[in-house]
Amino acid sequence: MATEYSGGNVRRFKAIGSDIFNGSDNRKNLFKAIGPGILVACSAIGGSHLVWSTQAGAYYGWGLLGLILLANLFKYPFFLYGQRYTAATGESLLAGYRRQGAIYVYIFLGINILTGIINTAGVAMLSGTLFAGYGFTGISIPAFTVGILLICAVVILVGHYKMLDKMAKAAVILLTLSTVVALGLAFSHGPVAAPDFVGPSPWTWAAFPFLIMLLGWMPAPVDLSAWSSLWMFSREEETGHFATTKETSIDFYLGYVMAVVMAVAFLALGKFIMFGSGHEFASGGIGFSQQLVNLYSANIGGWSKPVILTAAFVTMFSTTMTCIDGYPRSLAASCTLVSEKCASRFKQIFQIWIILSVIAACLIVVFFVNNLLQLLSFAAIISFVTSPILAYINYKVMNGDNVPKEERPGSSLKLLSLAGLLFFLVMTIGFVYVEFIRV
Repeated sequence: MATEYSGGNVRRFKAIGSDIFNGSDNRKNLFKAIGPGILVACSAIGGSHLVWSTQAGAYYGWGLLGLILLANLFKYPFFLYGQRYTAATGESLLAGYRRQGAIYVYIFLGINILTGIINTAGVAMLSGTLFAGYGFTGISIPAFTVGILLICAVVILVGHYKMLDKMAKAAVILLTLSTVVALGLAFSHGPVAAPDFVGPSPWTWAAFPFLIMLLGWMPAPVDLSAWSSLWMFSREEETGHFATTKETSIDFYLGYVMAVVMAVAFLALGKFIMFGSGHEFASGGIGFSQQLVNLYSANIGGWSKPVILTAAFVTMFSTTMTCIDGYPRSLAASCTLVSEKCASRFKQIFQIWIILSVIAACLIVVFFVNNLLQLLSFAAIISFVTSPILAYINYKVMNGDNVPKEERPGSSLKLLSLAGLLFFLVMTIGFVYVEFIRV
């Protein structure tokens, strides 16, 4: 299926606009379409939720709830465009980038190479750290992390998208159950903060870099919108059904709403378990995740540790799995779009990128473990400051001449898109001011 990455339409379908809830065949097709949106949710819930949402709750209580919801609202159109463009045109979002000019593909390629390996190493290290919490001794965390990276790579190389899809759906079920139980226990126990405790304000220049890191991965970097577009072709290859725009929208909303709900859930965990506890919180995601598990079991009871540990580990493992597929898949697709020699070799290039990504991530884990926090912070900041660029490209692609007029964004969605672009731009300018201008 090389054509899906070279810019040509792979299929024009007749089901656009059909009532997908009437008739058994239409319902079956809907179930066949569900998958890419769930994978995006798995990708999002890891880094942004366990690391940044929980830290936001721990440091500021409910203070950043509005900003988290606002970030999800403003990024919503640009993630939606990833799947909707493919359903409407029959080609990948990155092929739409190529239609606008090769420079846009190179921009995407550069951003993904810069952040992808760091993000993969970071989420894998968090997975290894949490897995070690089950009581294993005698094995270092880097060794656990390398093992998780290799397992994920083998699963994707051998089991392909089909295995990834099944594992992601199983992870979502387990994640939802464990998070609901963990949150329910936290609510029943009540907040650890004293009733008269007043936390610090997040609305200061000193807190601004943290806000940017939170926004960069909330619910995920904008470049992940290309992943769901590419996963739609893999889903079609597995099921023999190419999703219509209505089916695609349902799949997208399932995943996106889940990501938003989980963002609030992990914010609440941080608020109820850590906010006002009097503890000095670890600044790194790895130390912070261990602290969350330990404080949870200390406050609720030692018997509850497996609940929060499972919720956290499944979160990070599913994110690691999707990162090891998503980054190499989008990098390989980009290569096929800018090089004629690569145009018909997507599968081989995809496999090469998986191997290279895992090797690079392993090297970062082994040799730069003490600098991982700085690397993750750098990647989160890059993800946000490049958001205006990628969001604009997505908007431009979705309004392209090759998109049927009835599938282009309506006035409300256009207005929300422009508001999101303005928000990203203003916050980016604010970050530049804080870091490089303000004394």
